[in-house]
Amino acid sequence: SLKMASDSPESLMTLCTDYCLRNLEGTLCYLLDNETLRLHPDIFLPSEICDKLVNEYVELVKTDSNFEPHESFFTLFSDPRSTRLARIHLREHIVQDQDLEAIRKQDLIELYLTNCEKLTAKSLQTLVSFRHTLISLSLFGCCNIFYEEENPGGCEDDCLVNPTRQVLVKDFTFEGFSRLRILNLGRLIEGVNVETLLRPLASLAALDLSGIQLNEVGFLTQWKDSLVSLVLYNMDLSEEHIQVIAQLRKLRHLDISRDHLSSYYKFKLTRRVLNLFVENLVNLTSLDISGHTMLENCTIPSMEEKMGQTSIEPAKSSIAPFRGLKRPLQFLGLFETSLCRLTHIPAYKVSGDKNEEQVLNAIEAYTEHRPEITSRAINLLFDIARIERCSQLLRALQLVITALKCHKDDKNIQVTGSAALFYLTNSEYRMEQSVKLRRQVIQVVLNGMESYQEVTVQRNCCLTLCNFSIPEELEFQYRRVNELLLNILNQSRQDESIQRIAVHLCNALVCQVDNDHKEAVGKMGFVMTMLKLIQKKLADKTCDQVMEFSWSALWNITDETPDNCEMFLNYSGMKLFLECLKEFPEKQELHRNMLGLLGNVAEVKELRPQLMTSQFISVFSNLLESKADGIEVSYNACGVLSHIMFDGPEAWGICEPHREEVVKRMWAAIQSWDINSRRNINYRSFEPILRLLPQGISPVSQHWATWALYNLVSVYPDKYCPLLIKEGGIPLLKDMIKMASARQETKEMARKVIEHCSNFKEENMDTSR
Repeated sequence: SLKMASDSPESLMTLCTDYCLRNLEGTLCYLLDNETLRLHPDIFLPSEICDKLVNEYVELVKTDSNFEPHESFFTLFSDPRSTRLARIHLREHIVQDQDLEAIRKQDLIELYLTNCEKLTAKSLQTLVSFRHTLISLSLFGCCNIFYEEENPGGCEDDCLVNPTRQVLVKDFTFEGFSRLRILNLGRLIEGVNVETLLRPLASLAALDLSGIQLNEVGFLTQWKDSLVSLVLYNMDLSEEHIQVIAQLRKLRHLDISRDHLSSYYKFKLTRRVLNLFVENLVNLTSLDISGHTMLENCTIPSMEEKMGQTSIEPAKSSIAPFRGLKRPLQFLGLFETSLCRLTHIPAYKVSGDKNEEQVLNAIEAYTEHRPEITSRAINLLFDIARIERCSQLLRALQLVITALKCHKDDKNIQVTGSAALFYLTNSEYRMEQSVKLRRQVIQVVLNGMESYQEVTVQRNCCLTLCNFSIPEELEFQYRRVNELLLNILNQSRQDESIQRIAVHLCNALVCQVDNDHKEAVGKMGFVMTMLKLIQKKLADKTCDQVMEFSWSALWNITDETPDNCEMFLNYSGMKLFLECLKEFPEKQELHRNMLGLLGNVAEVKELRPQLMTSQFISVFSNLLESKADGIEVSYNACGVLSHIMFDGPEAWGICEPHREEVVKRMWAAIQSWDINSRRNINYRSFEPILRLLPQGISPVSQHWATWALYNLVSVYPDKYCPLLIKEGGIPLLKDMIKMASARQETKEMARKVIEHCSNFKEENMDTSR
């Protein structure tokens, strides 16, 4: 079912919500005085739509860096006559006192405020407005909501000396919250009297006191007839706590788990305590004792433990006290306890660290409120994905994506999550992943790169992107991914390995993409960034992958993109070219990449005069004799000169070397090449070559162009015959054969090209009519 869920398209409701939120002005709203959003007067929206708008808005602000939050967004829901809210989930710094204040007239049923650190005691007063309707409330991690600002008064000057102090509100209680049944006070600050706060609530069904230390919990028995869920995560328990819990006989879910790393706990679990729970809490379906140390052995003898098929029947339980259960538990939390490694555990779902299933259950159960536990569970998943094979790949990916989205600013989760993603997206799992899922991965990876300048996260994210088909799979985030990579490469202090991966990615991103993409990336400073990297490497006298990839990236980004070619020249690219040639005379790959790039520059008529200097022409002429990388360097040098020759003798504005002398060297070079050479080059279009055919001013340029076509259609007919035919090359070749100025050997070669293409056409005729 997970595969179906991840593959199915978004619902129309989701698509409309997303569209409206991204285009509020064009859809539901207008701008008042150019700043305040106002709802159009004829709009009336039910709670099903309003809840989704608010909850999706919070999600977008949190996870989409391109989404602009609106200061007046919550005021759109201030009037219940036009907009109804019922169930909303607000998180982190996105919500402030005035936002809650704006919706105080709404009859909210469910309000979840998670880690909303900007909320102060002003919001406690706003909560009172919802007291008649609120059934479910979470204040998890709202660490300032019980603080108000106290101004020690007096004159203005005094206020400057004594800025406002934070004072704890002691007199707030849930008086009048007559329908409140579900309450989460997780990570409530010290000093608030929980007993007094809760006393007015008549019948609580679920209470979460995570991360709060209470030594007196006797008051919980006032809800012994109604409480079905109790969470005391990270509370150091005592005998008194255990006796009180045992009286809450209606409990179906009990969580006394803890983070065993967070502090020293005196309490140790015993067989007696577990027996007490099993005997008294007869309705229990879910129990979490993760992180606990067992004071004594609760397991059955190991001979018996290893026997028979794995069973979840309580009668066969390896954990002795659980043999008293009436039926298997729905959930049993045993993460970071020795019990999870036993054979017979009487629960349908177990969180633990024994195998993939248990680890995924742990990530699922703890992501929302316990990032400290989740990061350790994801670390275990990372090991499973790296060493073994993941059997629940889609579930694993979805859970890691959710954790990374939920805890964007948690370093541990970003490090372990991004590392796990690298292994979960590699090629062996590729077939099982939908486009939609792979796009979600890319989004969270880019989020990580954006909000974390930390080396490990950056490296993991870059490595994960390498698992995708580039540029195709990154096309939908093209600008953003380029900006992030350039940002990494422009940092003054750089990690070698990240630099290498980032340059590789940049190169792949500008390879085989449309010219408008290349122009856009050029405007982002791509050319300048690559030249700076080359400059640094030159200064270090190092020719490594970064140097080669940088030249390769420049070769790709200048392909049929005159603006980028011009930028290359303006930023002293030719100076760097000459210096690299001098410093690294033996580096064949480097020479090929540099000459490929100069071939692109030479294709631009307006820029060719800048190449017309004695120094450059001598360098290109000497490279005609190069045997570097097969024929590639010689071929590209000849290509550059062919375009320069094409401008005619009057454009030859130098005395040395003579034009005729260079032409002679070009003929000699072309005649020395093997026509069957396999190539290290990729043409998307023949246009720059074809323009050299219909002219008589430079027969050698004509010959170079014809040789290029002959070589490519001979060695790679499937790719290049159709391209030549499509771009109208055949009539151009036929016309050239009739030209008096063309050399005989050029005409011979042209005939062979035409013959090759007509043979190819005949062989590939589609006869299946």
